[in-house]
Order: sequence, then C-alpha cells, then structure tokens
Amino acid sequence: MDNNNAIPTHPATLAALAIFTAVSLGLGVVANLVSSKKAGFLQKYFLGNRSLGAFAVALTAAVMSGGTFLGFPSFVYQYGWVVGLWIASYMVAPLTVLGVLGKRIGHLSRRTGAITLPDLFRERFGSPLLGLLTSLFIIFFLSCFLVAQFKAGGVLMKIVLPSSTYDWANVENFAVTLDKGYVIGLLIFTTTVVAYTAYGGFLAAIWTDVFQSIIMAIGVLIMLPLAISKAGGLEMATLKGMEIAGDGFGFGPGAGRAFHPLTMSISFFVMWAISGMGQPSTMVRLMAFRDTRTLRYSMLYLTVYNMLVYIPLILIFVCSRSIMPGLTNSDEVMPRMVVTLANPYLAGLILAAPYGAVLSTVSGFLLIISSGLVRDVYQRFIRPAATEREIARASYAATVVVGLVVGIFALKPPDFLQLIVVFASGGMASVFLMPALLGAFWRRANAQGALAAMLTGAAVTMALYVYGSILGHQEVDQMIGAKPSSNGFGAYYLLGFEPVIWGLLSSFIAGVIGSLVTPPPDPARVSLLFDAQPPSAPAPATLDLHPELESDIA
Repeated sequence: MDNNNAIPTHPATLAALAIFTAVSLGLGVVANLVSSKKAGFLQKYFLGNRSLGAFAVALTAAVMSGGTFLGFPSFVYQYGWVVGLWIASYMVAPLTVLGVLGKRIGHLSRRTGAITLPDLFRERFGSPLLGLLTSLFIIFFLSCFLVAQFKAGGVLMKIVLPSSTYDWANVENFAVTLDKGYVIGLLIFTTTVVAYTAYGGFLAAIWTDVFQSIIMAIGVLIMLPLAISKAGGLEMATLKGMEIAGDGFGFGPGAGRAFHPLTMSISFFVMWAISGMGQPSTMVRLMAFRDTRTLRYSMLYLTVYNMLVYIPLILIFVCSRSIMPGLTNSDEVMPRMVVTLANPYLAGLILAAPYGAVLSTVSGFLLIISSGLVRDVYQRFIRPAATEREIARASYAATVVVGLVVGIFALKPPDFLQLIVVFASGGMASVFLMPALLGAFWRRANAQGALAAMLTGAAVTMALYVYGSILGHQEVDQMIGAKPSSNGFGAYYLLGFEPVIWGLLSSFIAGVIGSLVTPPPDPARVSLLFDAQPPSAPAPATLDLHPELESDIA
C-alpha cells in the first residue's frame, strides 16, 4: 500500500478539530476582554501583567511544538529506540530551564521594567546596540522555527480534510507544483493562529497554551494503548521494526546510520537540558511568573508533564514502524497513525494534541517577534513618542504581517521538520544563553563581552550549518545524526558533535575574554541590579523605559 496517498477521513474527525479550534479562538477573545481591564498595553499584550501562576508557567514552558508531535515521531519511526536517548534530557530540563535562570531573570526584568528580551539585555548591559542585535537575531531564528510549525499545521489539516475540499484548487500555476491539500490546510491554520494571537496577545497565547497542553496529554495517553494493541505488543513491534529497518532500530545507534552515537548523545543532552535556558520564549515566560513559589511548583509540574507526554510518544512510534511500514514521508506518521487507529470521533480529539502543540508554539513565538519589531524597532527608533493606541495598532499589524510572511515561506519548507527545529533551537541557544548567564550571575560581564558572546556563537553555528548544507548539496552524507533533507539542508558535525556544542563553547569563551579585556561595567548600574535596594530605587534602565517615574523619584 502507498501510505503517501490520501487516506479516508470522516467528517466527525474534522468537526472535532474545528470545535477545538473554535474554543482556542474563544479563549483569545476572553483573554483580550480580561486583560483590557488592566493598565499598560505593552505589559498586558506581551507579558500578561507578570501574573502567571505555577500551572501556566509549567505548561507554557513545556515548549511542545510541531517538532514534538511530528518531527520527533518521524525520527522514532525512522531510527527506533535510540531516539529515546535523544530526548531523555527533557526529563531534567525543568530543573535547568526554570531553576537556573528563573529567579534571576525574573528579578532583573522587574528591576529594569524590561518587557522583552532585547529590553533586558539592553538595560542590563547599558547597550542599545546589544538590544537591536538581540531583536534581529530573534526575528531570524524564530522565523525559521515558525516555518517548521506552519508546515506541521498545514500537514495536520491536510490529513483531516476530505479530498473534495481541495479538488477545486489549482496551484499548478506556481513555479513549483504544490500539494493542494497542504496549501489549503496551511491557509486554514495560518488564518486561525494569526487571528487569535493578534487579537488576544500574551494572555491569549498563555490560556490557549494551558488548554492545548491538557488536550495534548489526554490525546497521547489515549493513543498509547491503541498503538501497542495494534502492533501486538512492544516486543513484536520492536522485532518487526528490526526486520524492516535493521538491528539498529532496536539497539542503536539508529536504523541504517549512526543517528545517535556517544558524541550526539552528549550534544543533545546539552541541546535540550542546557540550551533550553537560552530560548527567548523561555526567558519571556521567566519574566512573567508571579513569584518564587510559583517557579518552584512549576518545575515539579513540568517534570511530571514531560514524563506523561514523551515516554508514551516513544512507545507509540516504535509501534508505528510495524503498523505503517511503507511510509516514505515520515513527518506525517503522527496524523496518519491517529486516523488509522482511532474511530473518527476519537481521532479528532487525539489530533487536537499535535494541532494544539503547533498552535501554542506559533502564538507565543509570533508575539516574541512582533514585540521585537514594535518595542525594539518601531518605538525605539521610528516613533519614540508613539501613543499607546499607535503601539497597539502596530502590535496587531506586526503579528498579522509576520504570520502571513512565515505562512508564505512555509509553502515550500524543507523535508524534515525536526531539522529546522534543531537548527533554530541550537542557534538561539548559541546566541542568547551565554549573555543571559553572564549577565545574570557575573558582575564583571559588560556590553562588549555580551556582544562578543552573541556574535561568536552565531558565527560558529551558522558556519557549521552552511558547510553542512554545502556537503548536503554535494550529496556527501556524514552518516551521523539525521539524514540531510533532499534540498541539502543539514549540519556539519565537527568531531561528531552537534553545532550547538561548538556554538555554546565559543560563545562562553568570547564572552569571558571580551569582558575581561575591556573596561568594567558602570558600578552604579551593577549595584542597582545585583545588590539589595529599597523598593523606591529604580535602576537607571527603569527611567529609560518608564520616564514617567522620574518625577516621582525626584
């Protein structure tokens, strides 16, 4: 059987997904109404008035995405049990992602009045250039990440849409022939997520994140017994997978290639458990939690949640290789498994899990990009005297435009969704983690060191991906890690390690040396951000961000 052909779907499946989408849109409307009663558009729209509780912080910090429910299952389907080691560090990620930087980032953002990550870096180091550079890097890497998420949303909608929905569509007039079902699915997804994110802002993203995260866990736990039963048990599924793909499917380092040898195991422990601290989406959440008690409980909730989602996903998609052995587009394995295993009504609920993961990721990242454009470019450089109404309009417009532009780029994305996720995640960590760590814990860290760390991490990471892509275009396969996509996109694994290792190491060295060989930072600024102060003593940055406080202090 050709598993790439359209598979029969039932209207009930589409109806269930439509109801889920309607609820998400409704939450966006309610979030807007609730938050509109609170003062300050920027803090409301981009930080939710710093009011997140433990449950909200935990579920929104989970960072479930299209990679979790499409890219990760694709790798399990292709390479087998060893992918469990690839994601194992997610079990300790709550301790690192929330525990290491959480309290300090929250403190610094409140002391400076920072609303965005560029705000935070600009005011901690006293460097407008650093703030602008942070905005540009965020826009680049998150836009790449969003292309993967839009692809995931389009694929999911394509699977559930009846073929008659898009038979009328004529997209062969494009320079490249496009998949009709995917284009229509992408259009539906883009319209939905852009609408509720633009209207509801940060609280809409948070409320839908929480709702969608609960649906994700329910969907995965329902699917687990269905998959194991269909495969005849885990032992039978493993043996069948080894028969199809080779012994590496059961024993590692991966079926058909060295997907996850020791060097890559080290790399991806660092990738998920350590570099997760350097994701802008994570740091924005850390700027928005309510108090320290909230942070502690968030770590516990997130640990349990990750266990409930990722362990069943490994088991489900080990089974998938024996249930759907002929699948060539493995990025579609999750939705195809759902439609194959579950009755139409249940399939709609289960598919809400990956769809919700994609929606929640896109909504949060759209806001981070639009905040960079509005707060750190428009307000700071184009219209410093912009009124709150002008800022609000610019924020809505930026969210819509960014969503539409990414949707256009997603019309022809790379083959393997997870390759883009890894590139964007590793790139953001290499750029932002060391400036954040040094700025939060080292008084001697200065703007020159932070700039050196940021630029060096970016340059090393990009160089390794450019060289890896050149090798991919030349059809040179390093036989390690994931297979490059058909368009050649991939990384160069220097000494067998993923580029994030070299990006983080070089960024740290550059940040320390850059800080030590240049003048120390302003002692008054450092004291105000590191030492105990009376509540009425704002840092200099606070006056830059909120000049209305100057008269109160005087």
